[in-house]
Amino acid sequence: MPEIRISPPLSQPPLRPGDSMKPFPDLTRLVAPRSIVIVGASAREGSQGRRLVDNVLVHSGFDGEVYLVNPGSSEILGRPCYPSVADIPARGMDVALVIVNSALVLPALEQCAAKGIRFAIVMTSGFAETGEAGQRNEEAIAALCARTGLRVYGPNCPGLVNLNLHLGMTFSPAFKDDLNSGPIGLATQGGGLGRTVLQTLSFGAGVGLWCSAGNECDLGVPDFIAHMALDPQISVIATLMEGIKDGGRLRRALILAHEHSKPVVVLKIGHSAQGVLAAQSHTASIAGSAQVNSAVFRQHGAVEVQDLDELAAVARLLVKPRPAAGAGLAIFTFSGGTAALAADIAGAANLPLATFAPQTTAALKQLLPAFANIVNPLDTTVDIIRDPALVIRCLRIVCEDPNIGAVMFPIPMDYADITATMADAICEVAAAQSKPIVPVWMTRRMGTGFQSMEHAGLLPFLSLADCVTALRRLWPASSAVPATIAPHKRATPPSTHTPEVLSETQAKHLLRAANIAVPEGGIAHDPDAAARLARAVGYPVAMKIVSAQIPHKTEAGGVRLNLTDEKAVRLAYQDILDTVTRRQPDARIDGVLVEKMLPEGGREILIGVHRDAAFGLILTVGLGGVFVEILKDVAHRALPLQKQDAHAMLRELKGFAMLESVRGRPSADLTALEDMLLRVSDFAEAHAPRLRELDINPVWVGNEDQGAIALDALIVLDH
Repeated sequence: MPEIRISPPLSQPPLRPGDSMKPFPDLTRLVAPRSIVIVGASAREGSQGRRLVDNVLVHSGFDGEVYLVNPGSSEILGRPCYPSVADIPARGMDVALVIVNSALVLPALEQCAAKGIRFAIVMTSGFAETGEAGQRNEEAIAALCARTGLRVYGPNCPGLVNLNLHLGMTFSPAFKDDLNSGPIGLATQGGGLGRTVLQTLSFGAGVGLWCSAGNECDLGVPDFIAHMALDPQISVIATLMEGIKDGGRLRRALILAHEHSKPVVVLKIGHSAQGVLAAQSHTASIAGSAQVNSAVFRQHGAVEVQDLDELAAVARLLVKPRPAAGAGLAIFTFSGGTAALAADIAGAANLPLATFAPQTTAALKQLLPAFANIVNPLDTTVDIIRDPALVIRCLRIVCEDPNIGAVMFPIPMDYADITATMADAICEVAAAQSKPIVPVWMTRRMGTGFQSMEHAGLLPFLSLADCVTALRRLWPASSAVPATIAPHKRATPPSTHTPEVLSETQAKHLLRAANIAVPEGGIAHDPDAAARLARAVGYPVAMKIVSAQIPHKTEAGGVRLNLTDEKAVRLAYQDILDTVTRRQPDARIDGVLVEKMLPEGGREILIGVHRDAAFGLILTVGLGGVFVEILKDVAHRALPLQKQDAHAMLRELKGFAMLESVRGRPSADLTALEDMLLRVSDFAEAHAPRLRELDINPVWVGNEDQGAIALDALIVLDH
């Protein structure tokens, strides 16, 4: 086969400033400052500048230095007010809070940098979210950061709240009322929805630190996740994202959180076309593919949720240890119908129900009536709710069972004082338990029992289905998450130039050089050459048109299969040329590829790589062949792929059973298929600067020990 020359060489570019691999900054003095400058402080009641001053000076417990800046005031709340940052008689302050007109922001930040201020929180709106002019202003801020070392949080954000320090660097009028602190860290882009989560967690384990990044012109959600991963006061990180500006940096932050055993709960807006458009218009970010986003979150051990209630609930549940391996859910209730319904919903969600240990069953039988159902789900009968001491004893017995990872306690109706007493008993047991006890208040009559559990921090659910959905997140996926993963560098946007599409033979030449198996064969330029190649590789053979202008050869009439003799090969050669020339007369034809047909019985798999705007190169695997676009049974991973990724993503496929042994048919060669996934990952990484798309469809996967072979390949490169 003639040498194929591709220029320029496919090599990895050097690391550039601003790359995703840039170290995470130390944000200690941003979240816990010793000195604060308020630029845009105001004496006018009800203004944002005044609310900001009040939150810092009146409603916070901050005892550091505070400097006020407003050229129109000489003093506010008895404190001196300076005309500009430059006029402050001190240097090296920790944080500047900037809430001035957007046209004045950049000059104020230049003065902050000149004063040696480390961080600036820009709350002002009117930047990239408003259009091109705002985008240019935001880019000027980013350039200032790069030039001076000033780190900017925002713009277009509500500020930063550190409730563990009772510090509100925000203009929100709700700060003084939302003071429940705790071990949950919250990193968001939007301010309003972040406040919703904060208020949802008003009791029990609350939000200790809330960073709301706004437009992320400099600091962003990954930086805050990384900080929280190292913060000893934070044990769970909840994040709400509308867009992903730097997927590689986000991956590194998730890795850091995983390494420090900090669960990350993610709500990513943009699962629908409407949601994507709304996210882009609000934050001017890249929303990304929902399927790719979910795959990357799963790849790095993050727990993805679907709405705000679930975000708050799962974060709260993960404050306690996750269920041990092999442990399941216990359902504890006093209504037989409720027990059956709860078990049905849990079963439909594949939530594992535990089997009581023998000692648990024996202890419950001694306490409960003979007609009680002493299995899981446990129906204690309604008699138990009149005896809070009995509720406490039975619930403790269930919680002490080693087979139990969590307890769901559905309460189907409100019996006023009786239910309130039972709720108090539940709260007493929950306060002393490391395992989560999760009540479900199923009636719309919100009695005092509900309020008691709410104030105790149990966050009672209002529906069984919502409870089961949240509890399902506690059980980790069956595949282990690696402790460390080397992430791909920041996504390089595709070139705007016309890409270079390689022919199948060029693509297979590159794959073969990367030790990715392809069929034996070669290119024929006349019927005689086709016949010689067929004899050389052995019948039966496949014949395909070779043209970079014809990526979909079947539709162009350029494929013939199962040719078993020389006459058929010669006829097929001419028939292919005639058909293709008629259907695509402008295509440049490089010949006809003659290849050895592989044995029947192989499974067809698709392996592809494409460039995602947020996360860079993404590998996709799925059931292949002509129906892949209809079935859409695929799994994704961000590159580079690890061995455990290759193993796990195959098992995510709905049709994975088709690859296993079934009804006497041997299993596919899964070892060879996983090995090919890893080789494709290595190939894509090696060609990362120019690779726009790689499509290997189908991959023939034989039975065990028969291997996996790329039958067709398409490679698209950027110039």
